Amino acid sequence: MYNLNNKVAIVTGASRGIGKAIALKLAQNGANIAITYLGNKEKAMEVCNEIKNLNRKCTVFCCNVADFDSTKKLIDNVIKEFGTIDILVNNAGITGKDALAFLLTSDDFDSVINTNLKGTFNMCRHIYPIFIKNHSGKIINIASVAGISGIGGQSIYSASKAGIIAFSQSIAKELASRGITCNVIAPGFVDTDMTTNVKDNVKNSIPIKKLASPEDIANLAVFLASSDSDYITGEIIKVDGGLCI
Repeated sequence: MYNLNNKVAIVTGASRGIGKAIALKLAQNGANIAITYLGNKEKAMEVCNEIKNLNRKCTVFCCNVADFDSTKKLIDNVIKEFGTIDILVNNAGITGKDALAFLLTSDDFDSVINTNLKGTFNMCRHIYPIFIKNHSGKIINIASVAGISGIGGQSIYSASKAGIIAFSQSIAKELASRGITCNVIAPGFVDTDMTTNVKDNVKNSIPIKKLASPEDIANLAVFLASSDSDYITGEIIKVDGGLCI
């Protein structure tokens, strides 16, 4: 267990999958949670109620992270509700269309880049001055091994995750002297709704011979959110069962 008592964390895209697991794990370690969703309020409320059952404070916010003004409003509302923010987990993302690059459209590109990369920028941009004022803060950005080694048929998704990695390393350098860390978790294949149709086909390509669970990602996120990781910043940590060795 890590001591996150009374810390306030924002977890984007926390109504299911990796985001849900991270939000719950942070709460289990003492944090109060602001969770965001875009499409499924009912699922988000279920997660919120689970967190409240842990005797932690939780509030649900609808937010399109791709929208600059919406993310600014989100940060303002979280400050109003909780008084401060200590941890930001940028998890919200989409995979987009699986297709060869020459079959993709400008709209395909914009939807993935705007959610995954611009969404990460928007959230970091608006939380930046708060963390600087506090002289502390933990930023955890969820990328993918696709951003380290591109995946055929997922060129835009891979590019968006590679952009998150480079962006994160840049702001890690900008913020390090202020007591703020920024790290990246790069999952491989995770057993969520997004991998339902491919998990049986990819197991043999993973040295550990199984997909990660959302809790595998959450365990690392909690460590990176804790004071035990204060000297770690700008890192890209793979959770891929050896896929990219």
